[in-house]
Amino acid sequence: MKRLIFWAVIVAVLAMAPFVLRSYNLYLLNLAAVKVIAAVGLALLTGFTGQLSIGHAGFLAIGAYGTALLAQYFGIPFWIGIPLAGLLSGLAGFILLVPALRLTAIYLAIATLAFGTAVAEALPRWSSVTGGYQGMRVPRANLFGLDVQNDVAMFYLALAMVVVLILVARNLVRSRVGRAFIAIRDKSAAAQACGVSLARYKALAFFVSALYAGLAGGLYAHVVGYISPAEFGLAKSIDLFIMIALGGMASLPGPVLGALFLTYLPHWLSGFRGLQSIIYGASLIGIVIFMPFGIWGFVRKWTAPDKVRAMPRPLRAVVEFVQGGASHG
Repeated sequence: MKRLIFWAVIVAVLAMAPFVLRSYNLYLLNLAAVKVIAAVGLALLTGFTGQLSIGHAGFLAIGAYGTALLAQYFGIPFWIGIPLAGLLSGLAGFILLVPALRLTAIYLAIATLAFGTAVAEALPRWSSVTGGYQGMRVPRANLFGLDVQNDVAMFYLALAMVVVLILVARNLVRSRVGRAFIAIRDKSAAAQACGVSLARYKALAFFVSALYAGLAGGLYAHVVGYISPAEFGLAKSIDLFIMIALGGMASLPGPVLGALFLTYLPHWLSGFRGLQSIIYGASLIGIVIFMPFGIWGFVRKWTAPDKVRAMPRPLRAVVEFVQGGASHG
């Protein structure tokens, strides 16, 4: 109950942000929200299921361009276009994984890299639709005839999406599906022996992760109002992976903290001309060395240190899945 009250207070404080922050600061918060959504989705795949993806920018691109094209060519409003583009991205993730289900982690990572690269290369070549390298303007968002293409309206949309999607992820992780994800991550052979369908749950994890990335991409398109292929290259995929690695992969607060950190660190370093890259790199190295379990792991170490359990974690994850199934049977 205390934790629920704590997070409710955080959301309430954030809801007051438009009354005290300038437009640019709201814009930064909106960008942070985009990264939070994408990072949480990637954490579900990599941190909780153990499936490595380094091509997630491709799903972001599908969400962003899908939302923009649905609005431009079909007149679909943003509140329908963003979910549709998210579903399209999730479907792309599912289709991508089907032929890659039997691949080991490293080869799956290569497959996702190839996918992300293919999307980044296809966008500029489909110039008659996407605008090519010049990019395209995103039609202004409107709600029942009212123009809501402004930082304040986008902030409340972003805040609502972040809250809802984190709650969905939290419930998913705590469900039987989440226990299956963790069992696959920690001991896939034992999980399969206990009746966990590796193909089904891997495909589901990929679908959900790509769905989150697509929703983040759709939100991003309306936040910035202009998109181009250069924004969805390999560097973006690596940034997303760094976010969950720095924040803490196997948690939900971790990706949130990692996304906020990587959003605001370049902004904080803007005054150090010529030293930004050095300080940025040193900060990342310092976190990796002194916080091996990420920022959230460091916080938990001091606020709620985990008790040592006699049962090894891989076996515990499988047993929890089986026990969860028995309790529902």
